Amino acid sequence: MAHCTGRTVARGFTLIELLVAISVMALMAVLSWRGLDGVSRAQIQLQQRSDEVLALQATLGQWGADLDALAEQPNLPNLDWDGRALRLLRHSSGGRDEGLRVVAWSRRSDHGVGQWLRWQSPALRNRSELELAWQKAQAWAQTPSDADRQREVRTVALDSWQIFYYRGNAWSNPLSSTGAAANGPVAPTSNTASQTPDGVRLVLTLAQGQALSGTITRDWVRPVLGGGQ
Repeated sequence: MAHCTGRTVARGFTLIELLVAISVMALMAVLSWRGLDGVSRAQIQLQQRSDEVLALQATLGQWGADLDALAEQPNLPNLDWDGRALRLLRHSSGGRDEGLRVVAWSRRSDHGVGQWLRWQSPALRNRSELELAWQKAQAWAQTPSDADRQREVRTVALDSWQIFYYRGNAWSNPLSSTGAAANGPVAPTSNTASQTPDGVRLVLTLAQGQALSGTITRDWVRPVLGGGQ
């Protein structure tokens, strides 16, 4: 006659079962980490793109503001493009009573990366200060001193840039007497540096490898002709 002791024998996990469970948990952890890493990378790229878009918008806004504030002085240029830098004479942002400023835009390559830069002089009160600042702006674009570098602002990464003037109902190269057309007919340009063109076309080629790349064209029209664009 069989007797029942009333006890059940406890059965544990075998070594193979434990190894399988650990392997499954490790695989799940790896997959989860990769998913989180992908989300983190996507957020970083999105933030970088957003920052670069905002920087470009702010830079182009400053570009338009500089041109809108162009000042004219007798027998002095207020806008000059030499193929390397654009110099301009503008009213101070605080108003005409705060004097004039010379502003220069140029591109410089540092460690193989081109950077679009903006330089601004202090407020100018007399003609001698103005003439000196105009010369310093050109020197800054060619061989900047340490003092000049302290007055510059780095904006966006840039491979190249071009400037065209709108005169005689056509876009033309300011450096050419016959003009190099930019999406329009060829027209002669004036050699008078102090004559403000009816419009200025800015063509930027953004650096590769950034969140933003490619070519951007921005046209500015003299406010007296209908406002900046």
